[in-house]
Amino acid sequence: MSETHPFKPIFDRNSKILILGSFPSVISRKFDFYYTNPQNRFWRVLAGVLNSPLPESTDEKIKFLLSHHIAIYDAAISCEINGSSDAKMSKIVPVNLKPIFEEANIKQVYANGGKAYEICKKYLEDEIIKATKNEVIKLPSTSPANAKFSLEKLANEWSVIARALE
Repeated sequence: MSETHPFKPIFDRNSKILILGSFPSVISRKFDFYYTNPQNRFWRVLAGVLNSPLPESTDEKIKFLLSHHIAIYDAAISCEINGSSDAKMSKIVPVNLKPIFEEANIKQVYANGGKAYEICKKYLEDEIIKATKNEVIKLPSTSPANAKFSLEKLANEWSVIARALE
């Protein structure tokens, strides 16, 4: 089934890093915000590596991101997808990152998982390098589908975020 990305990127002019997922899950689309599946470890990992309280509400999550100079979005603006599986994504249309790069001073882009990284490398690499002077960095997915990564192992890998913001 063809799906279009249902929500806007989260960023402001102070954002320094951009984290790109692949495409919102069925649960995220239902609740109209990023990483709302309680099994997804995105918010727990970020709060942990940034030594901050876990944001609960959508407003708290937005304030959390912006207060840490983090922007988030997804690499695909539309695609054919069955359920939430990145492996089932096809007919991918990449997002337009230009508005983010024009307003924010993004220094580094991180991909949340293999599919986001693949989309970045295939469609967005030139734009990312031109804007940041850096290649996208692949981080292990916080998705529950990435069961081989414990919360502790994810936090260890994602700690590059905290170092990038120092």
